[in-house]
Amino acid sequence: MFVQPEIFGFSFMLKKLFIFFVFCSFLTANAQYTPVINSNRPGFSESPYSVGSGVYQFETSVFYRKINATPTFSNPEALGLNLFFRTSFISEKLEINLNTSLQKDKIAFKNIFESSYNKTGLSQFSLGAKYLVYAPKYDDKSKEIRSWKKRHSFDWKRWIPHVGVSVGVNIESFLTDYHKRGSFSPKVGVLLQNEFSDKLNVVTNLHYDYIGTDFPQFSYIITGTYNFNDYWSGFAEMQGIFEEYEKKTNIGAGAAYLFSKNLQFNASLRANLQQDEIGFYSSIGVSYRINRHKDAFIEIDEFGNKIEEEKPVKYDEDRNFFGRMFSKVKKLFSKKREQKVDIDIAPSNSDLLNEKPKRQRQESLVDMIIKEDKKQKKKTAKEKKKGAKKAKKKAEKEAKKKEKERLKLEKEIKKEEEKEAKRKEKERLKLEKEIKKLEEDIKNEEEEEKDGN
Repeated sequence: MFVQPEIFGFSFMLKKLFIFFVFCSFLTANAQYTPVINSNRPGFSESPYSVGSGVYQFETSVFYRKINATPTFSNPEALGLNLFFRTSFISEKLEINLNTSLQKDKIAFKNIFESSYNKTGLSQFSLGAKYLVYAPKYDDKSKEIRSWKKRHSFDWKRWIPHVGVSVGVNIESFLTDYHKRGSFSPKVGVLLQNEFSDKLNVVTNLHYDYIGTDFPQFSYIITGTYNFNDYWSGFAEMQGIFEEYEKKTNIGAGAAYLFSKNLQFNASLRANLQQDEIGFYSSIGVSYRINRHKDAFIEIDEFGNKIEEEKPVKYDEDRNFFGRMFSKVKKLFSKKREQKVDIDIAPSNSDLLNEKPKRQRQESLVDMIIKEDKKQKKKTAKEKKKGAKKAKKKAEKEAKKKEKERLKLEKEIKKEEEKEAKRKEKERLKLEKEIKKLEEDIKNEEEEEKDGN
């Protein structure tokens, strides 16, 4: 049987990489499991962290892409479904993933005239693995109590990124003709993540794909994600793809909504730039995980010390051959003593003191977080209730004060009105007297004139 040397060499390389990852996984194991789903979608970049052992995560999206046809053969339009499956075992730092897409492509040929046809099938199928190589430790600013400035200053160590590496293989034997670049081709990548704050992080990926084919590809992705609250987050992303004959760029933005701790919805919109043509890419998707993760626990005693299993002591182990032989012969001739136990007798104080400490299991980190969260929620609810009562009392006090001021103002207005009415009445009476007097004077003058005549 003839075996192609490139395929044989590639499979041997994969075996070596797999052995390397398995070896590294037994050196150190930091827990990367999170109580809430941690999805890469709707971005194209990958975080260096794995999903955690015992987690089976599905990240799927429906996408639509459209761009003007370019000279010769091109794929100006596509509608498809992407599935990204992630799981972890052997080590918390190691993740195995599967990435595939089923899509309907419009294949166009453009020269003098333009013609096109549709084809449906797989456009991508790759198996990969990634491993967290380095995770920096940041200073806990909350423990700084001497200086407010230091407690609220930026930790410059956050410029040091978390580092992960990824390897994979593209299996293209059953893809559609347009997307085939070879039967098998490896890919490698470097995954970086900077956590500038609890809400803002930046992920940078560098990938070298389709190695050994006629169309190798180098790409970079930079994604910035910001968490607005516990449920909503937004992202902005830029991706550049460099091939031998063309360069592609896409710039996009989107949002994700955390529906529950195991379910997330997301959507994105992008602008594609390819050979002086501008198109768009839109997607809507969902991420779901099956959580079978179990936290490791350590048995401790009442003093917090680790409990170790005690091995039974054999007193004949330190003796030589003849000593062990004589002890066994002695046991044959020795009479067995009957042991009587009085059940009704209460144990003495010395027996109680000699009792072994009871074992207790350390609570898991998830349970502790849930308890703390419940305590915090109760505390917040009490504070809100107390604040509402204070606000209500203050509002009632303010309303009473305003009512008093209104009544006082009404009294003052009423007094002023009464004073004004009395003043007007006096003026009216005075005016009436003057009119009456004037009438009398006129009457007297008329009478005098009559008498004179």
